[in-house]
Parts: sequence; C-alpha cells; structure tokens
Amino acid sequence: MKQSGTATLPLHYGHVPTWLANRMASLGLAITECILQDFGKQEYLKRLADPFWFQSLGCVLGMDWHSSGITTSVLGALKKSINPLSRELGIYICGGKGKHSKNTPHELFQYSDRNGLDSGQLVRASKLVAKVDNTAIQDGYQLYLHTFIVSDNGDWTVVQQGMKDADASARRYHWHSPAFTSFTEKPHAGICGIHQGKIIDMTAADAKPAKDAIIGLCREKPIHILAEASKLVMPNRHHVTSKDIDLKRLGAMLWLTHEKSPADFEELLLLRGMGTRTLQSLALVSEVIYGTPSRFEDPARFSFAHGGKDGHPFPVLTKVYDDTIDVLSHAVQRSKLGMDDKKQAIKALSKLAYRAEHDFAAKDNLNELLKIERDNAWKYGGKTVFGDAKPPKSGQLSLFD
Repeated sequence: MKQSGTATLPLHYGHVPTWLANRMASLGLAITECILQDFGKQEYLKRLADPFWFQSLGCVLGMDWHSSGITTSVLGALKKSINPLSRELGIYICGGKGKHSKNTPHELFQYSDRNGLDSGQLVRASKLVAKVDNTAIQDGYQLYLHTFIVSDNGDWTVVQQGMKDADASARRYHWHSPAFTSFTEKPHAGICGIHQGKIIDMTAADAKPAKDAIIGLCREKPIHILAEASKLVMPNRHHVTSKDIDLKRLGAMLWLTHEKSPADFEELLLLRGMGTRTLQSLALVSEVIYGTPSRFEDPARFSFAHGGKDGHPFPVLTKVYDDTIDVLSHAVQRSKLGMDDKKQAIKALSKLAYRAEHDFAAKDNLNELLKIERDNAWKYGGKTVFGDAKPPKSGQLSLFD
C-alpha cells in the first residue's frame, strides 16, 4: 500500500443542482464502464488514486475546476450510478461525506459477505488510512469525507478529504492498494495512530514488525511523509488563466475538432454528422479514458469539455453534455455486444489530438476562446448555479456557429 498523492483546494460550500448531479452520474458511469472494459478494475482504482486524473475527471463532469466540491460531488455521483450495478461492474463504493463516512465498515461487511472477501482486513485498511491522514500526518486538516472504493477481488482505493478553517482550504488524500502481503513492506505501509487507546495490528500474523513500523513512522515529521506524495495545489480563484492550461494541447484539440474536418480521418468516419462542439467534448472525455498520466498535469483544460457549474470557464452546456452521454453510453452498450466500432472511433479522438500537437503552434488567445464559449453558451442550454445563460447583447457570430 502507498499514499498516491494529495490535492490542496479552496474550500467551497454549496450544493450541486439536480440538473447537473444527474448528468454527472450518467457520464461518470459511462466513463467508468469504458475504462473497466478496456483496462480493467485495477487500472480504474489506480486512476482514482491519482489526484491529477481525479481532478480532470471532475472538470469533465462539469464541476468547479479548482474547488473542494469536486471531491464530494464526483464521489457522490459515482456511488449513485455504480453501486446499483456493482455485481456487473465488480466495483463498489462505500462511505462518503460526514455521517455517511461512518457507514463505511457496515457497507464493507455487506459487500465482503456477497463476494467472499476478508471484511476484517478491508475495514482495518479503511481505519488505518483515516488514522494516517487525520492523526499520523498532523497537517492541520480534519477529515470530513472518507470514501472506500473496493473491487470484487479485494483491491481498493481510498479518497478522503479534510478541511482547515484557518485558511479556508481543503486537502484531498488518495490511497491505492495494489497486490501486497504486508503493510510493512513499503515506507508508508502500516501507518496508523491510536485507536481507542490501543495500537492497531496491521499484519495478519506477528504484531511486532507492524508496531515497530508504526512507532518509527509516527516519529517522522509530517513534511517528510508528504514529500513523497504527488501533490496538486489549486489556486484560490474562480477564473481560468492561460497558466492553468497547456495551450498547445488545448489548441491542437480545438483545431482538430472545429477546423479540421473529421471526415478527413478514416478513424472518425463513424462520428460524421456530429456537431463540432460535441466532438470537442468527446475529445476531452476520450483523453480522460485513454490518456497517459502525463496528460493530466493541467486538469483545468478538461473543464473545456462541458464548462463549470459556477460559470467558469463558462456555463455548463447541458445539450452538449447530454449528447456526450448518449454517444459514450451507446458506444459502451454496443461494445458489450461485441461491436467496438463506436468506442474505437472515440478512442481515436485522443490519439488524433495528440498527433496534431506535433505540428500545432500555440498562441495565447484564451480570452478570445472564453468569450466565444460564453457568447454561445445559451445555444447549448448553458446553465450555472445562478441561472440560465443569456444571448450576448452584441449578437456577433462566433467560430462555433
């Protein structure tokens, strides 16, 4: 077991409107099914443990690109859509925010009984990672969310989040458990604090090595523990700037989907007739599914798929969002029947965008792009938590017409 990384985010309150929550659940499920079909459960758990990929997923789903709300909302949407299909998918999500986190042991016991897993070990792991991030690592953040994602073969990922009222920030912690035999095999294995006055035994047999590891690690300063983790630190501002985005990657994708006709590419013949704006969103969704880890260094770029609920970088384009869900869900269902043509065409989008970057010269025209997206948001059912997008007063045409 190892701690895979942390993300520090501005602490935001509020709720996700129903019109967005339902779409997040639908698209989150389609993305999940696609990853499970093509890469398997272990890869899906590994991605959830990557703070950059997780943030990118939240942006594609239309959440505020930088805020703490991504954590609670994305995990809530995934739990809502995945758990009813847990037997088919082989993935189950336990816990959640506040009082729901306390249900984690009970939910793990139930899932373990149905799938022949060692419930004691899973519950222990759940408690251990919470103790590490709340006690062993004393960085000023108090946990208020604990989510345990487990597969039917016993592998798991934990995503939890704490808040720090002093500076209105939140910190998200990601943990991943690949195959292992002892919690003491790696530097971060077996970290725990004190549970009801007793040291938790983190091994299945001899307790002494585990106790020695706990004592040694608890003497370490928090900075030494966190130094080995991948860190994502988001700015305390709502608007997106050019320094938040890899402009070459974003520009190449926009050029491919808006100016270079997909009909010119054999791989995309199956997507002909689709609007260019939906193609843009699908290209970013495709990258979330098929992109390599290095492609998620700028999570804000993925907010250009459907927008953000607070209006940054632009309102959520509900019509485009629905089209994306329909296309991806249809591709996943066809794949279950042995027909991979649609899914392969979607996969090709991310590859084509990547190839286009080699010959694309980026320029910093982000403000122009944002104006175009905002001016056109009303055409695509643009919505924010503040209301519906309105047509621009100028009435000028845009590149997306």
